[in-house]
Amino acid sequence: MDVSDKFAARTPGETRSMTAPLRICLLGYRSDPCSGGQGIYLYYLSKALVDLGHHVDVISGQPYPTLDPRVTLIEMPGLNLYERGLGAVSLRDFRSLTNMIEWCSKATGGFAEPQTFGRRVSAYLKAHRHAYDIIHDNQSVSYAMLSLQRLGFPLITTIHHPCSSDRRMALAACRDWGQRLLVRRWYRFVSMQRSVARQLRHIVTVSQSAREAIEREFSLDAGRVEVVLNGIDTEVFQPDPVIVRDPNLIMSVCSSDQPLKGMGVLLRCFAILANAHPSLTLLMVGRPKPGGEADRLLDSLGIRERVICRSGLSPTEMARAYCSAALVLVPSLYEGFGLPAGEAMACATAVVSSDGGALPEVVGDAGVLVPAGDPEALAAAASRLLAEPERAEQLGRAALARIRSEFSWHTVAMKMAERYQAVRADCAHASS
Repeated sequence: MDVSDKFAARTPGETRSMTAPLRICLLGYRSDPCSGGQGIYLYYLSKALVDLGHHVDVISGQPYPTLDPRVTLIEMPGLNLYERGLGAVSLRDFRSLTNMIEWCSKATGGFAEPQTFGRRVSAYLKAHRHAYDIIHDNQSVSYAMLSLQRLGFPLITTIHHPCSSDRRMALAACRDWGQRLLVRRWYRFVSMQRSVARQLRHIVTVSQSAREAIEREFSLDAGRVEVVLNGIDTEVFQPDPVIVRDPNLIMSVCSSDQPLKGMGVLLRCFAILANAHPSLTLLMVGRPKPGGEADRLLDSLGIRERVICRSGLSPTEMARAYCSAALVLVPSLYEGFGLPAGEAMACATAVVSSDGGALPEVVGDAGVLVPAGDPEALAAAASRLLAEPERAEQLGRAALARIRSEFSWHTVAMKMAERYQAVRADCAHASS
């Protein structure tokens, strides 16, 4: 479909009622749900908003998202250098300043995708400025968003958590000055996000813990960030009476081997459990980087043959895996929300989780919480539940009840639509 034709009938002076269905534009610089929580957030939020009767377009860079068929995807391709490689570009690509920024950043160890996606999508939206009632940026927090805000676009931004936390933990895991230099270079975009966040008028995040961290890390006044909790898809993630739990299978989701996700903590924990439970197997959703620390731990701890690494699972496959596992371990050092914990709980699976970030807000008293970064504590709590399957089953029932009563994408979408209307009213007041 030609996007220009799609909006041709809308005149520059067109106004819409504050109570009419909204034309919503969701932005994501990389949105494949297998790449992490941002893609999952876009999928479920856009679907729930459409369920409420709103019209939703998603503009995304690569890797592109999986979306409900009723949601329109507008592709905003970049150079996609992490898949194509630096040598895949042509001289013609360098006619664009945005492309040059992206290529030079990748060539020197940086990560410019949030910035360059922002530049591309800003140019697109300026050309279609009357196409949408609200622009919702999902985590790019780029300089270009300030340009849209100055032009009067009704803009709201979700920041899932401050990436300065990731940077700090990555630096702490470095073994020498060379690694620290590379980490600092990669996370240069954090300075951009901090500067932009301080100038944005409307920011939401997914938990009270994330709000406190964002306001602290970005030096924002208390109360500047609103909280709209994430939801859990309880239609996909639910108990399956046909599946019998395997008492010798535990599961964990580590979408990357960044230190923040606690993959090293998980593997050290499993090494302890493997000694005490000779038949135990770990299903780890996520693959260690070849030659990285987690990959080396599989060999040095002697557990490679007992760890099954999977990636690219569909939500249905994830739900089946949760239902098959005796326990789910959540080793993250910090989570802005903690979708894997909530998904496992929705499947009535007992969860042993760290207390990093917002995880206590999700798990509550319906799981076991241990100090973040402590593999011994994680292993001890898991071992007790493996020895007491009745208690694990009881926790699973409590977890299911908690998720169904307190986390719903319908509720999330209702609250987000209220925020959209407040942003529109603020923009209308500012322009009057």
